[in-house]
Amino acid sequence: MTKKGSFMPASTSQYYTRTAQILHWIMAIIFITAWVIGFYSGNFLSYDVDGSFKGDVITLHKNIATTIIFLVVIRLFWRYTHPAPQLPDTMSPTMKTLAHTGHLLLYVILVALPVTGCLFSWSAGHPAPVLYLFEIPRLVQDNPELLAIVKPLHIYISWFAGLLIVGHVLAALKHHFVDKDNVLNSMTKQPK
Repeated sequence: MTKKGSFMPASTSQYYTRTAQILHWIMAIIFITAWVIGFYSGNFLSYDVDGSFKGDVITLHKNIATTIIFLVVIRLFWRYTHPAPQLPDTMSPTMKTLAHTGHLLLYVILVALPVTGCLFSWSAGHPAPVLYLFEIPRLVQDNPELLAIVKPLHIYISWFAGLLIVGHVLAALKHHFVDKDNVLNSMTKQPK
């Protein structure tokens, strides 16, 4: 059964499954790490000054960030087959709609950033490596016209993602410390 205003089925549990929790926290760590490394390499390193070090940092960013592509597929499948807990009844319909919209945008970002990152890398003539184990097969070759589009797109999406993540964390903390409801616990604990 799908709740009105939600893109996924509703659950009767107060908690996410242990698998959903593990996927959430692993992806959060990977995403934040990749974001910080990407921000650092893009804003504090220069090929003129830092040369190969900047290249190494960007390669590290790509090797970490590309794992999100695989994890988001698993996570979306798991989320669809194991519905999320319902939001507290104390939340207004508007706040519930905002929460569902925020979650939907997070999933869109989890797809858009690695896809634009791969397109950015490929169109610049570089590979899209995964954990230093293998490379995602190139879907495009060197393409300056595409690069001119996907490079700024990747950067703008990453800034939006950063803001969205900060909002997500602040909302979770508000639920826990101000509203004193079960929203944060639903992603950190299991029923006894």
